[in-house]
Amino acid sequence: MSKRRLGLTASRPRGRNAPGPADGPDSGAVSGVGDSLRRIGRRVRAATLGLALTLGLPAGAALAQGAVKQSFDDWQLRCETPAGAKAEQCALVQYVAAEDRPNLSLVVIVLKTADNRGILLRVVAPLGVLLPSGLGLKVDQAEIGRTSFVRCLSTGCVAEVVMDDKLISQLKGGQQATFIVFQTPEEGVGIPLSLKGFKEGFDSLK
Repeated sequence: MSKRRLGLTASRPRGRNAPGPADGPDSGAVSGVGDSLRRIGRRVRAATLGLALTLGLPAGAALAQGAVKQSFDDWQLRCETPAGAKAEQCALVQYVAAEDRPNLSLVVIVLKTADNRGILLRVVAPLGVLLPSGLGLKVDQAEIGRTSFVRCLSTGCVAEVVMDDKLISQLKGGQQATFIVFQTPEEGVGIPLSLKGFKEGFDSLK
């Protein structure tokens, strides 16, 4: 799978549900994000397991066993020691869904690259999202831009970028991120992601 640096195109999604640079966070989404995370975690875990194993994620075996090494508020640290590996590998994971569309869910995974020289942000979106429009990202009031989906499997479509220091700093210092997916060219749907616990979870990655 190719790795893409986050040189994202900073273009505002056109959809009525998509937040722009000047928009504040969706207060309804913010207030309900904790409950949403718990609900969506139960709903999408089974689908995520198959995708994680197919992609060969470092946390694949741990996900299959349902093991969580540690929780950092709204994030889970899932770890495994792959066959033949000398050290344990971990991924930081959060499950999220649109507040008004519970079937529109994302799995957000942060993990080190195979050579341990970079950090990947991997997002798994459901089948049916509009691929040419890509995946948008906003952190608090800062619009980061968009990136492309790199592949689709039977359980979802994957967008993946190599995180740079600026994005890592924004996520560590932020309160909420918003991922934006498109179901039609005119409609971008903002899906809130809690950043509570991200800094501590990120620093624990190995």
